[in-house]
Amino acid sequence: MRTLRVTVLAVAALLAATSTAGRGEGTNSAVPTNPDDRTIVHVLNRLGFGPTLGDIERVRRIGLPAYIDRQLHPERIDDTALRDRLATFETLSQSTQQLAERYFLPAQMARRERQRSPAAQDPSMTTESSAARRREALTPAQTEVVRMEREALSELMQAKLVRAVYSERQLEEMMVDFWFNHFNVFVGKGIVRLYLNEYERDVIRPHALGKFHDLLRATAESPAMLFYLDNWQSAAPEGATLADDNPARRRAGAIRPRTGFGRPGQVRRPTTLANPTASTQNRRRGLNENYARELMELHTLGVDGGYTQKDVQEVARAFTGWTINAPRQGGSFRFDPRMHDDGEKVVLKHKIKAGGGKKDGDDVLALLVAHPSTARFIALKLARRFVADEPPAALVDRAARRFRETGGDIREVVRTIVTSSEFFAANAYRAKVKTPLEFVVSAVRATGTPMANVLPLVQAVRNLGMPLYGCQPPTGYADKAEAWVNSGALLNRMNFAVTLTSGRSGRGPGLRPALGERATPEPAIGSAELVKSALAGEISEATASTIAKATTSPQALALVLGSPEFQRR
Repeated sequence: MRTLRVTVLAVAALLAATSTAGRGEGTNSAVPTNPDDRTIVHVLNRLGFGPTLGDIERVRRIGLPAYIDRQLHPERIDDTALRDRLATFETLSQSTQQLAERYFLPAQMARRERQRSPAAQDPSMTTESSAARRREALTPAQTEVVRMEREALSELMQAKLVRAVYSERQLEEMMVDFWFNHFNVFVGKGIVRLYLNEYERDVIRPHALGKFHDLLRATAESPAMLFYLDNWQSAAPEGATLADDNPARRRAGAIRPRTGFGRPGQVRRPTTLANPTASTQNRRRGLNENYARELMELHTLGVDGGYTQKDVQEVARAFTGWTINAPRQGGSFRFDPRMHDDGEKVVLKHKIKAGGGKKDGDDVLALLVAHPSTARFIALKLARRFVADEPPAALVDRAARRFRETGGDIREVVRTIVTSSEFFAANAYRAKVKTPLEFVVSAVRATGTPMANVLPLVQAVRNLGMPLYGCQPPTGYADKAEAWVNSGALLNRMNFAVTLTSGRSGRGPGLRPALGERATPEPAIGSAELVKSALAGEISEATASTIAKATTSPQALALVLGSPEFQRR
């Protein structure tokens, strides 16, 4: 009863604090050369996934300006220890074709054989009993290939958490997560799962602090994106001018433009994503506007960026023929001129001449990157990520100007934001609520919890409402407090904190033993030390009073992790 009462008190305090924390007044000078602990913790929370024990002292030795500059140049940081940890995940370095041949295609064949089993064909069987019979009908070899397919996805999810916890290149990991969310694809949409490893490794990561144009083009040509937003099947509508001008090859069945828009540019979500697991193989081909719409609304201009429904249609025409070679065998991007509408197009009042082929799409990307709305939209999202849910307009303006001056250099835009007076302002401190991913990773980092088995953490992030690679809509996960702050979510976070620090989970084995600890672990860090290293020693009287009610060291640690102060960054 006492533990329950303490937990309820902690959750109540957190709810009360979420609407008031981080609203101080005044500003500090940009990148102080002699920062206090509070400022260093602020930087560690914003440029990465939070401090570990000893990080404050390490940053002070390096110097805060030098630390920020090093994080902006991750290639200068030795991350050998992380590479050693990732070496155990065999699938991370494999090509998409290798993954298809070794994991996904054998599993697909096993499922097809299972579908043809007598149990699957028995009309008298219920759905549940038929599924059970099909599972029982699998041979040991079939069971193994299905397990291997799941393991390939599991390794990707585990690796994401290992990187976030252990990488010395914290800003790079934060930016990879940011851009994956910005250019979101959903693991549950058909064969997207086959391309996820390549998408994050070869598309997002190399460009996370590079040129936005390069990143945008890489996502546009990625099979993961092409399949997720159905552009791989988008073809010239009936009557359009084709690249080879062969009427026999013209595609019929054009999709009619949707109507019912609000103000110009405010476009509804793609209807084809309503059932994201449905196969698109048997759909009648025609012009598909999904990618064109999200390209402008979510990837570049923003919903108020000045485009119209006519622009959506013209952009969709420009990207016809951008498809995938042998998609289910792990194929790559290819341009098919037979599917391309090669007629003249007008996008944002800019004329694209007929006969351009693939260059039509490339021209659209260049046009969007150069548009002032894109500079402002990307600057706003980055400022929201690093500073506040509603970032200062002056900072967004400066970041957008830097975007335009540098031709979309992401590193320089981020530098502008994280070295600004607004970033170091008092009212930016603890102004952001941690997402479930940030909370789980920061808790593991702050407590020094070993990770011999990462799967419990993958499940914990899922249980808190943010399954890795599992955001269905193209909007990605929200980066504002209201998406993550409610009594149920905060209670679940407290339960995770209790599990992490004490090894008790309520059902099944505890989390700590699964992470390599003994059944009744003695925490390696005390609550007072945790408050100092993770919160710069700053907690409210209410939080201190709640922690004081703890009867054990693990309980005190859990209350620190569940406190309003730790929930914010």
